[in-house]
Amino acid sequence: MAGKGTFALAAMLLLPALLWGCTGQGENAPAVPAAVPEPTPAASMAAQAEPADAARHLLETMTLREKVGQLFIVRPDALDPEQTQERIDDADAPGVTELSDAMRRMLEEYPVGGICQFGKNLETPEQITRFNADLQAASAVPLFLCVDEEGGSVARLANHPAFDLPRYESAAAVGASGNTQDARAMGQTIGGYLYAYGFSLDFAPVGDVNTNPDNPVIGNRAFSSNPQTAASMAGAMARGLNDQGILPVFKHFPGHGDTAQDSHDGLAYTWRTREEMQGCEFLPFVQPETGESGIGPYAVMVGHIAAPELTGDDMPASLSYMVVTELLRRELLPDPDTLVITDSLAMGAITARGSAGQTAVQALQAGCDVLLMPAGLTEAYDAVLAAVEDGTISEKRLDESVYRILRMKEIFVGLPS
Repeated sequence: MAGKGTFALAAMLLLPALLWGCTGQGENAPAVPAAVPEPTPAASMAAQAEPADAARHLLETMTLREKVGQLFIVRPDALDPEQTQERIDDADAPGVTELSDAMRRMLEEYPVGGICQFGKNLETPEQITRFNADLQAASAVPLFLCVDEEGGSVARLANHPAFDLPRYESAAAVGASGNTQDARAMGQTIGGYLYAYGFSLDFAPVGDVNTNPDNPVIGNRAFSSNPQTAASMAGAMARGLNDQGILPVFKHFPGHGDTAQDSHDGLAYTWRTREEMQGCEFLPFVQPETGESGIGPYAVMVGHIAAPELTGDDMPASLSYMVVTELLRRELLPDPDTLVITDSLAMGAITARGSAGQTAVQALQAGCDVLLMPAGLTEAYDAVLAAVEDGTISEKRLDESVYRILRMKEIFVGLPS
């Protein structure tokens, strides 16, 4: 398929670029690296406000199974039929580090739209570059290859001992300067090495405003406790990622910064009102996409956060039609076709509410486009497929999400013309 061979070649050829401006192993990078990489060849694609017609054309040729598959981003371990869900979700369990024949067959049967790599899937720079290229080559439709690389405590590659990469103390340390150029340089630095390894999507920047000092999960992952600073810094980092041809994902809407719970373990709550959130939590997620001050295309991750003062119930935002469709997509986002991604559906806040199939269908009904790492790929996939086949979810609704996904892939990965 056109684009896959050039993707793998580009990843291999760009590997030497990883050597630029690296600090010594285990040291922190300065707020602004000594050298900022030149934009990658993909940066010109990321700067395009409007894609061509390849996304629409491909959508019209896809089977129903292929369309449903595009909704899912999973760990590579989920493609290994020998892995249990418990082992897949266990960060300390051995992870898959190369593409097996069994995984190829699984990818053909369950043609997912993306793969998210974690620390346990990493061995060396050469290994992850080859693994990403092999995954891309094995997929009939180009994949999003994803990672959590925020800088600071959440940086799968930079914090891995085999990778000699710049390490940032935290987003808060960068945000403390108040200089958006520092945040943009951070995005360019991270985006430069991600692109070289074959990645196309980063689950960053953190767009949360750290207003609760007792927050157990955000803390210095946020750029600031000041909403304007958090918004401008997150936007600048996203622009830096875009400069390097990486799709940025702002997380975790409607805002995890004022919560007192960790949604990995159970439902998180924010008790802020709509008026309070309008002037604080929402600001980082409503970024200008185009124009001189725009950041380029981006995505938004919706968290498993209940906002009773906003919705009147304790439904997680990721499963709430009111939050995802009525508020985020119809009212707040400048582009109604911005890609909306759930937080991991294997987190405790979601697994406590229903099966992998039930919650995947609910997230799609809420208006989410991408279903991230469900607690059981085959169950979630089959449930969404059945929901479309029996009319619970219309194929028109499915096509809306698949088009948004393909539209972003056309810009950041490339699609056959």
